[in-house]
Amino acid sequence: MLRAYDEQLRTDAETAGAVRVTRHGPLRLATFGGGRGFISYQDLDGADVTRIEELVSVAVAHFDADPAIEEVEWKTRGHDHAAGLHDALLRQGFAPEDPESIMIGEAVLLAVDVPLPEEVSLRAITSEEDVRAASIVQDAVFGTPPSEARVANQLRGIAAGESEMWVAEAAGEILSAGRIDLVEATEFAGIWGGATVESWRGRGIYRALTAARARTAIARGKRFIHSDSTEFSRPILERSGLVKVGTTTPYVRRRS
Repeated sequence: MLRAYDEQLRTDAETAGAVRVTRHGPLRLATFGGGRGFISYQDLDGADVTRIEELVSVAVAHFDADPAIEEVEWKTRGHDHAAGLHDALLRQGFAPEDPESIMIGEAVLLAVDVPLPEEVSLRAITSEEDVRAASIVQDAVFGTPPSEARVANQLRGIAAGESEMWVAEAAGEILSAGRIDLVEATEFAGIWGGATVESWRGRGIYRALTAARARTAIARGKRFIHSDSTEFSRPILERSGLVKVGTTTPYVRRRS
C-alpha cells in the first residue's frame, strides 16, 4: 500500500488543480489559487545534505519571486531518505506543523452500515450555501481561519465531479462534515476535512460519514481510501480496517 501511495499519489496527483507547476530536478513547485505554494516530489533522488540545501533554496526563491504567494507548504514524509531536510527547511523560515498519520485501506472495509442517533441524517451537499455552512463547522472544529480560496476550490471540485462533500445534520444544524476526492488515473480516493462538533462525538457520526464516502469511491471504481489523519480520526479509521503506513509532516513558510 505504501508503494502504491508513493507511485500514484505523489507529484501529479498532488498538483492537480494548480494554476501552474514548475519542475526543478525532482521537485514540482505548484502555485495554487489563494496565494498558496506547494512543493511535491516522489523522492529526492538520493540527494545529500548539500543538494537538499540547494533544492530548498531554489524552491524558496521561486515562490518569493511571486508577490501573490502568501504561504508555501513543503510536505515531508517520514519514510523518505532526506538527509538534513529538517534543518534546511528551518533555516529557510519553514515551521513544522503537527505530524499526521498516512492511513490507507480497501474502500470496502469502510463501506459498512453504521447506526446513527434517530435525529441524525446524512446527505451529500452541492450548493454554495451548504458548502459554506459546512466549512464554518470545519473551521470551528479545527481552529483554522476561514478561507475563501478553500471554499471556492471545494465548489469547483464538486461541480467538476472530482469531489463529493457530505454532512450529518440534526434539526437543520450541521454536526459533522467531510469531503472525498476521486484521484484521477489512480486506484485511490482521499477523504479529507472530517470534522465533528465536540458534543456529538462518540456516536458513530464520523464513521457513518466515512462509510458514505467509501461507497462513493467504490461506485467510481476506486479500490483504496487514503487519508492524512489527526489523532482524532486515526483510531476510528484503524477500527474500520485502515492501516497506518507512515507519517507526513507539513512544513509551512509564511510571508512576513
